[in-house]
Amino acid sequence: MKQNIRVILFGLLAMLVAMPSVTACAANDTSGKQEKAGKPVTGVKPITGTWINLAYKDVRNKYTNPQNFDNTDPKLWAAKVRELAAMGIEYLVFMEVANEGKAYYPSKIMPWLYDKGMKSPVDAILDEAAKHNVKVFMSTGWAKDQDDNLLDPAIKERQLQIMEELASLYKNHKAFYGWYLPVEDCICPIFAEHAVQSVNTLAEKAQTLTPGKKTLISPYGIGLSEFDNPDFEKQMAKLKVDIIAYQDEVGCVRDKFTLPRLKKNWQRMRDIHNRLNIEMWANCETFTWEEGTNDRQSALIPAAYSRLLSQQAAASAAGVDRIISFMFGGIIEDPKSSYQLGQPVWSNDVYNKYMAWRNGDTYWKMFEATLLEKLMNTATPDMISKSDMQALLDGKVAEENSEDNRWVKFNQGHHEIVVDLQKKTPVKNIMVRTLNYNPEGINTPLKVYVYTSEDGKTYTLASIKDAPYFPNNKHDAWIDGILFEKLNENARYIKVAFDVPQKVYMDELFINPTIK
Repeated sequence: MKQNIRVILFGLLAMLVAMPSVTACAANDTSGKQEKAGKPVTGVKPITGTWINLAYKDVRNKYTNPQNFDNTDPKLWAAKVRELAAMGIEYLVFMEVANEGKAYYPSKIMPWLYDKGMKSPVDAILDEAAKHNVKVFMSTGWAKDQDDNLLDPAIKERQLQIMEELASLYKNHKAFYGWYLPVEDCICPIFAEHAVQSVNTLAEKAQTLTPGKKTLISPYGIGLSEFDNPDFEKQMAKLKVDIIAYQDEVGCVRDKFTLPRLKKNWQRMRDIHNRLNIEMWANCETFTWEEGTNDRQSALIPAAYSRLLSQQAAASAAGVDRIISFMFGGIIEDPKSSYQLGQPVWSNDVYNKYMAWRNGDTYWKMFEATLLEKLMNTATPDMISKSDMQALLDGKVAEENSEDNRWVKFNQGHHEIVVDLQKKTPVKNIMVRTLNYNPEGINTPLKVYVYTSEDGKTYTLASIKDAPYFPNNKHDAWIDGILFEKLNENARYIKVAFDVPQKVYMDELFINPTIK
């Protein structure tokens, strides 16, 4: 995927608009059945599509493609397709089918990147996808490499040649669903005219070669878009594609705190798409960076699942038609896989959490409800005597922003929150929400203790919980939750205690919460 450029480089962005991204911060894709716009959100949508990246390009792929080893083995790719299908993936998108003038399929216009005595990676993926009813978007690149410049006539011509060859080989394949057009340009502030024309040239060719097949693009720059510019919607309306999967840019850290603005931007984009005959997909970035952000010498590593679930929630609340992700394999890895590509330990950790959420785990469903502002607190502010802590029971949650005034701040030291339920009450579940933003020294407490009492003087320890821990925290802000469930206590007073090695920001202490 193409490397995102900082906001101050608007002039350069206009030039880069024509280049299909291959960096982790500009390229992504999607597709699926359109749902009714404005449909009430009853829950968070799962991730049902992902890109397949065949080429090891640079350090960003350190944990997602085998470096210095055979990356074309058909058994490896067949296994990965099976694993993705088991995780609920319904759409696969080829990032590329060629690189540096060599093909991953049996081409007649390019030499092959794989052993001619073996099945090609493209064939292996398509054949396995067909077995699991997974739909595949075929790429039209790369004509040269990840930095293809679509302003170059030779690049455009080679892309069209690749399309013609792929259509001749695969247009009748069961898994072949459509085309990914790698015009990952920046919508900053609007989609440039030459980008529109590049997209439409490929889209028109696709319809000629394979009538009825879907077309998908995945532009970036939603955080830099001028939605109020009359030309913004006019440019989008010119596009002759079926699906636009917008990169959400959370992994690329477009802003210091990306999620609050993203929530508003999704709503603006949904409003525009309600007037377009184009499906709106979210391309949620599952990754963060091992070292510097948006740097080809920095590896992509898994982000905390709490952050990703918030991204899913934001997209779902805005009514996107489907959620896909540029990078799933190698970021969210089945620990039982025979081909472990991901960051050791933590890609498996995210897999376990994501699948727990998909399977209806109590903690993740409650946490999801807090993100949608649907978790109701049975306690009220007057149950805390300390006025500076009463906001913990007001039912108002904060966003992933340390400057949000709904955070109650605790400095280093020992802290106790005492809640007077005003009468003896069955206490079953308690959930605490905290901010995790390591760049500012804001973390969860290591352990949280819950005590109960009948008289407010003598307390009995009811439970101790470890706070969530996730080490990939150099750049991101996210919210964590701690759930005390099945306490089965009868008490008038509850005391929540914790020691703070750094700063702790807490927004809500849910007591016996319910999902509305």
